[in-house]
Amino acid sequence: MSEVAPHVLLLEKLMDVLGLVDKHGHSLVPQHILYTWLVMLILICLAWLGTRRLSMVPRGLQNFWEIIVGGMEDFVYENMGPVGARVFPLLMTLFIFILFCNFIGLFPGCNAPTANLNTNAAMALTVFVWYNILGIKEHGVKYIKHFTGPIAWLIPLMLPIEILSHLARPLSLTVRLFGNIFGEELVLLLFFMLLPVIATLPIYFLYGLADTIQAFIFFMLSMIYFKMTFEEAH
Repeated sequence: MSEVAPHVLLLEKLMDVLGLVDKHGHSLVPQHILYTWLVMLILICLAWLGTRRLSMVPRGLQNFWEIIVGGMEDFVYENMGPVGARVFPLLMTLFIFILFCNFIGLFPGCNAPTANLNTNAAMALTVFVWYNILGIKEHGVKYIKHFTGPIAWLIPLMLPIEILSHLARPLSLTVRLFGNIFGEELVLLLFFMLLPVIATLPIYFLYGLADTIQAFIFFMLSMIYFKMTFEEAH
């Protein structure tokens, strides 16, 4: 369902050239994993280029990364306080990874890993498991109060509601990102089929903005979940 026009995907063609395909000509490695590896390679190269010549007066890629990381760090600290330092590395990693995964889908012949439910579910479950682990470490047994509510006789009602609410969080993160990026790729494919390539250029600005917003929404919702975890339950 998440595979858009597989016959034009560049990495599938590369796997075909390398002979890493099954008897039907399909890549032995799923598309979303291939493009996840591509995004990881791009980010590793950009990180190396941005940090190989660090200086007190940042320039080039160092300046680019410092602006983005510094701005997002200030945002997290303003909303979470000093405790935000404990989760900022994970949040920032998710934001940058999702952003580049979204952007890679804008290139003809490439498929966004975030247009696949498996990629998004893995990130959403990471957030879900991690904020619950931190909640238990922070509050111990008292963490159960986040699920039971403040009044003892309401526990039979509040407990299943809160459990369902928490379970819905990774589902919401997964489906929201998947729906937006998958829909975007379908529309782009339709534009390529109906219009010349030049005619599709203006829509790239709109989709670039939408991709950035989707990465930020995932980042912000994850931050909210972590913030709620560190707060005392009443």
